[in-house]
Amino acid sequence: MIRIAVIDGQGAGIGAAIIRAIRQAHGETVEIWALGTNAVATSQMMKVGANRGATGESAICHCVHQVDVIIGPISIIISNAMMGEVSPAMALATGSSKAIKLLLPLTLEPVVIVGASSTPLPHLVDKLVNEYLAAIMKGNDLPHIRHQNRSQNPSIGGEKFVRHLRV
Repeated sequence: MIRIAVIDGQGAGIGAAIIRAIRQAHGETVEIWALGTNAVATSQMMKVGANRGATGESAICHCVHQVDVIIGPISIIISNAMMGEVSPAMALATGSSKAIKLLLPLTLEPVVIVGASSTPLPHLVDKLVNEYLAAIMKGNDLPHIRHQNRSQNPSIGGEKFVRHLRV
């Protein structure tokens, strides 16, 4: 079974939307961990179907190394994002985790993601779940990783990646 961490903060509107969509598409075939930067965020994500929840810096720094996939807004890898809720330690742990990261190009920080369009949240979540997460679950390459040299990182995508998952 694939273990997915959904990380969000503030009111967890993005995280809740992601978890709801994952549950609709994949039911109980995945294990979802709600990792909130605050208790309200964790609670909101638990209400929509996460299997487990944890809150705060220590929990996030620990749990991101226990999952196969990390999902959330790009803010989760930016120090002091979400009005300071994402600590430098959280951003470092999330960014350095060996898990595949599926990040939505949504942030209130002064960061511009060149090439990202202003797609509404429901469309981004649909694409994340039905294209990217579906490809991971099937053991296929992710669209943006397909052209990388596999000898440099054989654990991403394809059959070798699937063997690393908790299936």
